[in-house]
Amino acid sequence: MLKPDPFLLALIATVLLASVLPCRGAAVPLFHALTIAVIAVMFFLQGARLSRDAVLVGLGHWRLHLAILACTFVLFPLLGLALHAALPGLLTPALWLGVLFVCVLPSTVQSSIAFTSIAQGNVAAAVCSATASNLIGILVTPLLTGLVLAGAIRGGTHLTADGVIGIVLQLLLPFLAGQLLQPWIGGWAVRRKKLLTLTDRGSILIVVYTAFSAAVVQGLWQKVPLSQLASILLVDAILLAIVLLATRSGARALGFAHEDEIAIVFCGSKKTLASGVPMAGVLFPAAMVGQIVLPLMIFHQLQLFVCAVLARRYARRAGAEALLRT
Repeated sequence: MLKPDPFLLALIATVLLASVLPCRGAAVPLFHALTIAVIAVMFFLQGARLSRDAVLVGLGHWRLHLAILACTFVLFPLLGLALHAALPGLLTPALWLGVLFVCVLPSTVQSSIAFTSIAQGNVAAAVCSATASNLIGILVTPLLTGLVLAGAIRGGTHLTADGVIGIVLQLLLPFLAGQLLQPWIGGWAVRRKKLLTLTDRGSILIVVYTAFSAAVVQGLWQKVPLSQLASILLVDAILLAIVLLATRSGARALGFAHEDEIAIVFCGSKKTLASGVPMAGVLFPAAMVGQIVLPLMIFHQLQLFVCAVLARRYARRAGAEALLRT
């Protein structure tokens, strides 16, 4: 039986807290400054934890990495645009922005690697691809945001110079600083992995609380009824189902080995909450961020649940084949 994700429960509690006790008045600039600080620290620690050896492992498997990046930054955006064109009235424009924002985000790192490992796939390739996706995403996601969202939603967001500068100052520079210091503090960061994971998640909760507070003050729950939440779940489920089928079928059609197929399925179908929430805070107006990240939060939990089931099926198949060989 699958247990509830503690982090999901914490996210729900944070949204409820922001709904009942939103940040107001003099506390708003304080939380805004705190949000900027925790985002910078989180990306600095991500850079410090990333071993350069891990980046080099599996780099030679370029066809696999290209397939995963194509799923992440080409297939997903095209599917999002197609769904929006087919069902424009299903969601409000702001929520469609959120769905399309999900589509342009990079893959996850930890869960992609974990599920690939559980399913007995090519873990080295998963490490390399998931890492590359996040590095590339810091630059590519803002560009795709401007192209995809501005083209799909009339009156939608446009990538501005302030958005680019914000990404560079709040995300890229701290990450690069962490990478530069990695030879000296990387070991410390790895030894305190659990503590730093809690720090990362705490940072995300602060960002979510600040974003939802601003949205609640602007009347979020009057704009997003239960029927819209159900519609978000439906759209997210369609996206995930199509990508999972496409990655599995595509990997087999292109002649990838079974272990590589697993890496493609789990790395190519994921979208990161850890980087997505901070990026939304930088790219979108504060009053919009709450609605924008709703589809991402729902997609995050949906991908964890579905991929956990799928990883176990892959693992059982691998175990059965091992028994047949003995």
